[in-house]
Amino acid sequence: MSVLTLALAQSAFLVGDIAGNTQKIIEQSNAAREKGAQIIVFPELALTGYPPEDLLLRPSLTPRVHAALAQIAAIEGIVIVVGYPLNDTAHKKRFNSAGVFAHGAERGVYHKQKLPNYSVFDEARYFDAGTDSVIFEISGRKVGLLICEDIWHRQPIKTLKDNGADLVLVLNASPFQIGKQELRRTLLSRRASENEIPLAYVNLVGAQDDLVFDGGSLAINADGQVAAEAGRFEAELLLVNFDLEQNTFVTQEALKPLPKVAEIYQALVLAVSDYVNHSRFPGVIIGLSGGIDSALCLAIAVDALGADRVNAVMMPYRYTAAISMEDAEAQAQRLNVAYHVAEIHGIVDGFAQTLAPLFADAPVDATEENLQARARGTVLMALSNKFGQLVLTTGNKSEMSVGYATLYGDMAGGFDVLKDVYKTQVYELAKFRNSLEETPVIPERVITRPPSAELRPEQTDQDSLPPYDVLDAILYGYIERDMSLDALVGQGFDQATVQHVIHLVDRNEHKRKQSALGPRISGRAFSRERRYPLVNGWTAGE
Repeated sequence: MSVLTLALAQSAFLVGDIAGNTQKIIEQSNAAREKGAQIIVFPELALTGYPPEDLLLRPSLTPRVHAALAQIAAIEGIVIVVGYPLNDTAHKKRFNSAGVFAHGAERGVYHKQKLPNYSVFDEARYFDAGTDSVIFEISGRKVGLLICEDIWHRQPIKTLKDNGADLVLVLNASPFQIGKQELRRTLLSRRASENEIPLAYVNLVGAQDDLVFDGGSLAINADGQVAAEAGRFEAELLLVNFDLEQNTFVTQEALKPLPKVAEIYQALVLAVSDYVNHSRFPGVIIGLSGGIDSALCLAIAVDALGADRVNAVMMPYRYTAAISMEDAEAQAQRLNVAYHVAEIHGIVDGFAQTLAPLFADAPVDATEENLQARARGTVLMALSNKFGQLVLTTGNKSEMSVGYATLYGDMAGGFDVLKDVYKTQVYELAKFRNSLEETPVIPERVITRPPSAELRPEQTDQDSLPPYDVLDAILYGYIERDMSLDALVGQGFDQATVQHVIHLVDRNEHKRKQSALGPRISGRAFSRERRYPLVNGWTAGE
């Protein structure tokens, strides 16, 4: 059997680190050649990392890219296909491009034709759309190029087929969201089968700010069947053989698909790992309350960074239950992290004493409760300031949606692990993490006891909010699906409850604007995808 061996370089590339990314491209190209590959394919914009955003506008970017491409072109013995930004100064255009390098020179360059400008994508701000197909020849086969969004449209791959392409390579920076891999597989299978052409799809892996890239690179045969698939959430040099006589990829052993809860957990771990490490923080600090949110965050942080880089601080006040302190200490010991107790009685009492003359005879309300949260935020940020470690906040999407959090209090910190994770998902993730080991890492009663902010006696979350299964269902409809009040009531929810929830969501946009960055796992996260004006005359239910 005569074969063409392709290497799909499912790798992480740090945004802006052109020198480091170039070195990785060179090393992986040499490694692929040593493993017998004749061609290696890197992800979209691998040279700059994705998304480079306004770094693309820096005057020094173009000479750095040119210098890097000269190094890549000098690699011997393997054809390299790599994504990079091309700045056409003569025509005042910039393209999201893929270059083909062989024998010391660039043998072809393709410009992305379909520029996404929705959801988390903003490519029309930076790039011009390409208009021409590109096909090059290797081992007697004509190979066409596409970049990410191109494959989501029918015409680009059809044009390649009509122009005689035998195989299509697709370079991607496709971010993770729940169920995305199944969607990719379905789409790629359809594109391959309807055009009767095999394709190789290489995806970025790693996390960048709030985006997570999950890999899952694929080789699909012309009948739409998956021939090979890379793992998820980890770098991999996937070698696939293309049978030149049969014009098909040689089928490899199929991977088991990840359950939804497993892929969410792995996405959060990767997000924490890359954000902390790429930002060069020595470690992280978590306010461990004895509740389920901070317990899950602690487990994720340990899995992402190792126990020696995670510090837990319990900050009790007079309303903190004894079992909260017991459970927090038990989890810290179970995970072998540094654990400290810092009582906040003196801080809160000092605040109260200072404010007493200003408050005069005003009745006690949520203000006094928030002082407790702000005292804890002050402690955590002081520790961060002193030791240089990043504070991980622990607010979930349900809380962020309705403003059940304190500005400059429990919202204080640099990265919110659960920002796009609903409370009901928090419980699922906690149970999943416990299922991975014989001895649970999260104490069972942390999962089973009613959640509480513990800011007043006998407080539970359900004093202020609907049960989380009801709340999350309403939030999902309103936030993820843009459903109206009437539509939600039509689904059987109580009208007064829906009105209350929508009112809370709408009036707390100012808090979300000031909240910490957090990893995106859904199709409508509080960052790039859902942007509402702070000041507006819109009324709930419209």
